[in-house]
Amino acid sequence: MLEWPVERCDPFTLSDAASRYLLRCQAVARADAGHVWPILDAAFREYGLPRFFRSDNGAPFASVGAGGLSPLSVKLVQAGVTPERIQPGRPQENGRHERMHLTLSRDCADPPARSLRAQALRFEAFRKLYNEERPHEALGQTPPAAHYAPSPRRYSGRLCPPDYPPEALVRQVKRSGEIKWRGRYVYVSQTLAGQPIGVEQTDEALWRVTYGPVELGQLRPQGGLERPRRSRTRAP
Repeated sequence: MLEWPVERCDPFTLSDAASRYLLRCQAVARADAGHVWPILDAAFREYGLPRFFRSDNGAPFASVGAGGLSPLSVKLVQAGVTPERIQPGRPQENGRHERMHLTLSRDCADPPARSLRAQALRFEAFRKLYNEERPHEALGQTPPAAHYAPSPRRYSGRLCPPDYPPEALVRQVKRSGEIKWRGRYVYVSQTLAGQPIGVEQTDEALWRVTYGPVELGQLRPQGGLERPRRSRTRAP
């Protein structure tokens, strides 16, 4: 298991990109970090940690701040998972998950059940059928369960700040979202308040700023953080 794509919706769904195995299909009261993280935490404990976590660009998975980080994606980094996002307006980049949602909508919500409990039972029945019985053309007309294996990366439930290489300078983000750099305060992101970020020199005048594997931007000689046009999620 290398990458799990996910999509914002009700229900909240989570699947394995390689095998198409549907790990979660669960109704949520609100699609925010407080409701979604417990589902992810339980999935990580049951199936292990993916290396990458692909989502769209909306809350709670992303934000317009530095690195596109949200409180939820900060937790992913702390768990040891690299958040990835599709290009804005390019749902085809999450095409397998999109196709699963079309099937889910047709089978479970047309029309919807009369109660939340009844709908939840439909979702779980769909998940079992989808994983264990429904053949997939891309899988040689076999079901996802024939191809899926849990991740060998076990999850302890602990969330830890990311480590940085010895050559990186580490700065703590203040409650204001700023770091102190060469005698001046530079705004980075309030989402990262209290977190360590890494600063590495890329040439004589430029310094790359990262939060774990996520690139936040570059510190410019004249001051300020210059963010990349498209936030990198895998720092080189």
